[in-house]
Amino acid sequence: MKNAGTTRPTVLHIFTAPERGAAMVSSQRVMVHQGRGIEGDRYFKASNRKCPDYQLTLVEIENITAFNAEYGTRLSPDAPRRNLVTAGVRLNKLCGRQFKVGSLLLEGLELCEPCRLFKVRTDPRALEFFMGKGGLRTRVLSGGVLEVGAFIDGPMDAGVPG
Repeated sequence: MKNAGTTRPTVLHIFTAPERGAAMVSSQRVMVHQGRGIEGDRYFKASNRKCPDYQLTLVEIENITAFNAEYGTRLSPDAPRRNLVTAGVRLNKLCGRQFKVGSLLLEGLELCEPCRLFKVRTDPRALEFFMGKGGLRTRVLSGGVLEVGAFIDGPMDAGVPG
């Protein structure tokens, strides 16, 4: 399902980079594989992952917007180098939980804290600001086609209200 102007949590942007350090590429539609991530992305190759299960990364647009407002900057949605930029969902609450992004089933594994390289590529203040707000690393439990505008639902864990 796609967002038709509602406030339901949504995917705003999809980004990939073919290799580590390469420029981020924006896509409207991607193929996501179980246990691997986005086809054509650097994390699709297990050797490029910090941990074998880190297959897809997400970040909240609200945190990017807050950084820009606080510092008068123009940090772009692709600057944090996360695969998915979301709106209307608190990603930290999905750590340790299963949730749906469109037809995908993901599991939040750990917070994706900013690194020194993020600070160097963006703004020296980004490292401190994005601590606890840098996004979420996930494992792909069930793949499929993902499009910008896809809804985010969850958590999907048994016994946990959505």
